[in-house]
Amino acid sequence: MSLDLLRALATLVLTGAGLAFYLAGTLGLLRFPDTFSRLHALTKADNLGLGLLALGLAFQAEGWADVAKLALIWVLALFAAGTVAQLVARVALVRGGR
Repeated sequence: MSLDLLRALATLVLTGAGLAFYLAGTLGLLRFPDTFSRLHALTKADNLGLGLLALGLAFQAEGWADVAKLALIWVLALFAAGTVAQLVARVALVRGGR
């Protein structure tokens, strides 16, 4: 197999897996009973999904600068998701969990 075909296959598999994790997080958001379960499902699945999407897109990047930008986006999203989840959980705990 050629290198371009392997890169395209890796991109397809990794982005497909990332989208599957996004779908799982969305289902968890809709189906779980309380705020804390929903936050857990959403933040874990979405962070992993974004990581897999970034990794899949890195195979199509033109240079290392593009790969670094994808990694930076993922790291910043990890920090943002953790911070927002903690704030939402704190408000939910103060207001009684719903």
